Amino acid sequence: MGASQSARTEHEFQDLADRTGFSLEQIGNLNKRFRQLSKNEETLSRQDLASISALDNNPLRAQIINAFFDKRNLRQNEAGTVQVIGFEEFLMVMSHFRPAAMHITEEEREKLRREKLRFLFNMHDTDSDGTITLEEYRRAVEELLSKAGTIGQETAKAIADAAMLEVASTTRGKMEPDEFYEGITFENFLQKLQNESERATNLERRETERRKRRIRPWPLAILMDS
Repeated sequence: MGASQSARTEHEFQDLADRTGFSLEQIGNLNKRFRQLSKNEETLSRQDLASISALDNNPLRAQIINAFFDKRNLRQNEAGTVQVIGFEEFLMVMSHFRPAAMHITEEEREKLRREKLRFLFNMHDTDSDGTITLEEYRRAVEELLSKAGTIGQETAKAIADAAMLEVASTTRGKMEPDEFYEGITFENFLQKLQNESERATNLERRETERRKRRIRPWPLAILMDS
């Protein structure tokens, strides 16, 4: 009986490894952690995750906990939440925090990148409508800055408003002063990240070219300085 149970568990773990990218050893360790948090129950609740002391001072504590019960993150292809999750669902969410494997194709890497970004987007799209509204973004900024204690609510609000306006100008162009911006969609989010990445690449390229101009080849330096 014991050998049969062990073989079944090993088979289940291998299936989970294939689906999540975790190694069997990592799945075994995560299973122990799941059992510890759930007090050896088959399911995990929000209260169980809220007992993790390491999350107490994390400004994204609520979003992190809620992410484990968001159906969009459980590969159920639907909006909404669940009250409890099993070990398989726990692993599905944890896999979003897993670094990409070294030997994967560029297509697989891009797919993994989009999944991670979608997970991040979902954390702030709290009503699951596919858009991060200004109010949701303000709340996120306020929560991120609240732990510092040096920035007031109005300052946090101004930062959020300015950031949202910048995204709006990127995705929709110039807006009228009285025009209402509905919020950031996932595609807007990807476009903004791509623009920032291209901007950083261009700055790095210009800096490299500037340094090359300053460092002249040794023979040329002698001729120029003589």
